Amino acid sequence: MDFQESDVVGSEDNIVDMRDLGEEDFAISKSSEADAVFDTVIGNIEEIIMDGEFQNLQQSFMEKYYLEFEDSEENKLIYTSIFNEYVDLLEKYLEQQLIERIPGFNMNDFIHTLKQHKDEVSGDIFDMLLTFTDFMAFKDVFINYKAEREGRGLDLSTGLVVKSLSSATASMVTSSTVPRSL
Repeated sequence: MDFQESDVVGSEDNIVDMRDLGEEDFAISKSSEADAVFDTVIGNIEEIIMDGEFQNLQQSFMEKYYLEFEDSEENKLIYTSIFNEYVDLLEKYLEQQLIERIPGFNMNDFIHTLKQHKDEVSGDIFDMLLTFTDFMAFKDVFINYKAEREGRGLDLSTGLVVKSLSSATASMVTSSTVPRSL
């Protein structure tokens, strides 16, 4: 192999090492340590929110309060106390889990980094994290949950057609097993 001197292109955060190896050029990306830490935190958050304990915690909280919410532009005073309780319960649970899994984890540092990397986080995780800081996102979650509980969720059944294949299969099997007479 033909290795040549490498040119380094990029900033402190993301360095791309360009190498000429004969006829082909290769780019090797070296992410910063901060990016690696961010990716580790996001991976752990995915695991935590998919865990049954977190799911049960969130589900039981929503069951407890969903009837309080109404789909209107006016916000009731009680929404504020419910929001504060939600943030206190779920954000602290998430933070505690992250501290146990990642030595030196700091939620305030992570939130600052999250704002810089918000386009890199999957929609579901970002939406869930947004409910900790954005009241309207929090309210939307409860409105949607209430609609589902009351059977007013998105109904896709009108676009689906279910047809039994058993009659078509039986007809094909019968015709192929019956001997043909000439």
